[in-house]
Amino acid sequence: MAVHIRLQRKGNTHRPFYHLVATDHRNPRDGRFIEKLGYYDPMANPSVVELKEDRLQHWFGQGAQLTKAAEKLVKIKKFNLERNKTQAAAKSN
Repeated sequence: MAVHIRLQRKGNTHRPFYHLVATDHRNPRDGRFIEKLGYYDPMANPSVVELKEDRLQHWFGQGAQLTKAAEKLVKIKKFNLERNKTQAAAKSN
C-alpha cells in the first residue's frame, strides 16, 4: 500500500479549509484516510498551519510521499523530515 500525505478539502464554497492526512494513494481526495496529521486554514489572516511533527516524521520515515502542496506546508513550518534507515543499509556500514 503506497501512502501519500496530502490535503483533504473541507469547508464551504469560497471558504476552503484543509486537513493534512495520510491516506492510500488510490483513495479519492476527500475520501477515506488513515490519520489526520494537521490542518491548514488559508482564509485566516494570517494563514494558519498546524501540523503534528512527530506523526509526520513517523509516516515519512515509513515511506509515505508528500504531495507538492503538503511539502510546501512542511517547509512553512520548517520541519526537517528524514527517512528511516533500512536495516540492510545499516549492516553494510
